[in-house]
Amino acid sequence: MLTEVSAGPYTVRGISVGGVYTSLQVPELGVVLDAGVPIRSFAGTDRIFLSHGHSDHASALGSLLGIRTLIGKAPPQVFLPAEIEAPVREALAVQGRLHRTETHVETVPMRPGDTHHLGHGLWVRAFRTHHTVPSLCYQFLRRVSKLRPEHQSLPPQEIARRRKAGEDLFDEVDHLELAYATDTLSRVLETAPSLLDSRVLILECTFIDSKRTVQDAQERSHIHLDEIFARAELFQNEALVLMHFSQAYSPEEVHSTLQARVPERLRDRLRVFAPASGRWFG
Repeated sequence: MLTEVSAGPYTVRGISVGGVYTSLQVPELGVVLDAGVPIRSFAGTDRIFLSHGHSDHASALGSLLGIRTLIGKAPPQVFLPAEIEAPVREALAVQGRLHRTETHVETVPMRPGDTHHLGHGLWVRAFRTHHTVPSLCYQFLRRVSKLRPEHQSLPPQEIARRRKAGEDLFDEVDHLELAYATDTLSRVLETAPSLLDSRVLILECTFIDSKRTVQDAQERSHIHLDEIFARAELFQNEALVLMHFSQAYSPEEVHSTLQARVPERLRDRLRVFAPASGRWFG
């Protein structure tokens, strides 16, 4: 059964366990975030964003594309770190030979700082994350035109006249909507500080108690809950979604530990992306 949480105006659904599988969908943005397991209901989404090439985040891409073929969908766009574009294409070609079918996909290689227009005012920006392989986090934003303050008293007819004459009256303003950062050292919050200002931040939190220390997390290029709570004052997000918990914890342990430890500043904004009870999927 898929986990689903509401975070601001967005729905985050899917499954995630560190080292096992991660694939999330945000239907309001029309995106799938990573493909570590082929979820049938995600196959109709036309934009897939791979954070990196590790199998628990990318190995199900071919299966997801196969499901798309079954339901008659055109090739999707797959956004991914530029360094892994060629290996991903090679892997899909091998799968195609095994299945004796052609695997079509439009890859969109991205590097840190790149932005890409997704249509209807929605953009995505890539930031470098700090992992053992080339990896990115993605920030989705809406870019709108805003009348400059010095022109806001003008009547509409005058604004229209000046625009027709070619005068530039507007600034472009980015509304930071949702960011996704996984498999990274916590210093991504320093190297990409605008993540802290996104309306919703989906952030990995692999280890949550003394079973693994902060140093253990850092040696594995992951984040410990202690590192997040130590930065509690920095998070300006409307909602903070923590995910990618280690399978060393049961879902109940995850919920109980976070609820017991969450600082007051984050209590109303924290979303725990784990089943409320029972076991992890599979």
